[in-house]
Amino acid sequence: MSSTATAAHEVAVAVSGIGKSFPGVVANRDITFEIERGTIHALVGENGAGKSTLMKILYGVQRPDEGTIEINGETVSLHSPSDAIARGVGMVFQHFQLADNFTVLENVVLGAEKLHGIGDAARSEVLRISEEYGFGLDPDELVEELGVGERQRVEILKVLYRGAKIIILDEPTAVLVPQEVDALFANLRGLKAEGHTLIFISHKLDEVRAIADDITVIRRGTTVASVKPADVSSRDLAELMVGSELPSPSTEESTVTDRVKLTLDGITVRDRSGRAVLSDIGFQIHAGEILGIAGVEGNGQTELVDTVVGLLRPAEGSIRLGEEDITGWSTKKRRAAGIGVIPEDRHRHGLLLDAPLWENRILGHQTRPPSVKGPWIDRSGARQDTDRIVSTYDVRTPSIDTTARALSGGNQQKFIVGREMSGEPVLLIGAHPTRGVDVGAQAAIWDHMRAARREGLAVLLISADLDELIGLSDTIRVLLRGKIVGSFDPQTVTPQELGSAMTGAGGAA
Repeated sequence: MSSTATAAHEVAVAVSGIGKSFPGVVANRDITFEIERGTIHALVGENGAGKSTLMKILYGVQRPDEGTIEINGETVSLHSPSDAIARGVGMVFQHFQLADNFTVLENVVLGAEKLHGIGDAARSEVLRISEEYGFGLDPDELVEELGVGERQRVEILKVLYRGAKIIILDEPTAVLVPQEVDALFANLRGLKAEGHTLIFISHKLDEVRAIADDITVIRRGTTVASVKPADVSSRDLAELMVGSELPSPSTEESTVTDRVKLTLDGITVRDRSGRAVLSDIGFQIHAGEILGIAGVEGNGQTELVDTVVGLLRPAEGSIRLGEEDITGWSTKKRRAAGIGVIPEDRHRHGLLLDAPLWENRILGHQTRPPSVKGPWIDRSGARQDTDRIVSTYDVRTPSIDTTARALSGGNQQKFIVGREMSGEPVLLIGAHPTRGVDVGAQAAIWDHMRAARREGLAVLLISADLDELIGLSDTIRVLLRGKIVGSFDPQTVTPQELGSAMTGAGGAA
């Protein structure tokens, strides 16, 4: 990569020698690259490679220990996101930062009232941006009524409203179906055509190659390559990221037995207003089987998991674990009976972020060894088993006394998987088990799930990654508006067919 831009191209962002350290961890080390104005520049790397720290530095959330940042040819010092916004830098976070009970207009204007007020001028500007970039958003619609793809466009509209010409997108396709990804990419290409510069962070390497003009690879805190998409395959990128070629998900030979481990029969769940969020759900999962659930977020997946775990009680129907009717059982009793859970939000429901790893080993398993001995917590047993999990599941941490917060997302997820597998479950609920993790951690989690499946584990897999669902599942059911609307054979279905069923545009196989 040239250290200076050619006369024909202008540099929007240049970082040189960026370094950032935290106690015991070097997050960034001599990161150097340039981004041309009016291009889509992808940034890829493993969890813990330093991408998030670098983006926080570019958005003013953190300050580098060393190195320089240039924006539009001017060396800048960013002390806060306000400084970044003033320089025309905006960021769209992976987890949407929207108020569901506010309208599109209210969400966009919130915190930026000084720009165009809160009345007609603001409405006109929101409409102008929406129409100019083909977003098709109604300023008066409540965000809670929008689909995931539309919410993504609201987030992009927010940064455009604030005048951003350089936009950082963190995992923007993580929860989108293929058709929504296509729509997003059309929007991004429109922004690029208007002269915007886009920094695209993703673990989906095929998508990176489809949308990016240039790709920078970060490994262990430093830049290791800058490549053109046409010059590399997804496998090549994976090798640059982690140093080795990685497997794809595969169901291998069927291990499904005739032993039923979970039965849902006519399950209907209602919210506080009496509206059915799950309607007449029925299926079985056998030992050695992975049943995949596909669906756009917000169509009942969370309620399905909470109902099986015991956090929600069905208004109608029954649940059996093996031969036992567990419909009235508490969550604690269900966990003790062998239900393991990889939660969809590891920070809110899977970890005590400020507790050390060995204490997190006990979380959810505080009623049986090795976490307890008699009526008491077994500190020694928990520590020894945490050491085993860290080794077996390749959780990269300085110590089991390190807090969960200090680990990268991929290592947090591998730890949770290891903990839930260690409870010798008869049923594992995996809610988005590889969301937001890099290709290395993803492959490791797939391997552990396949191995457990071969040993007779029954798995309920909920995922927004359609390749993951197709690659790991024995059967796929589609959940739409709280109802199962299709059953598909992973051996024959395509991601496009699943996407159509998930959005109501297609039927069951």
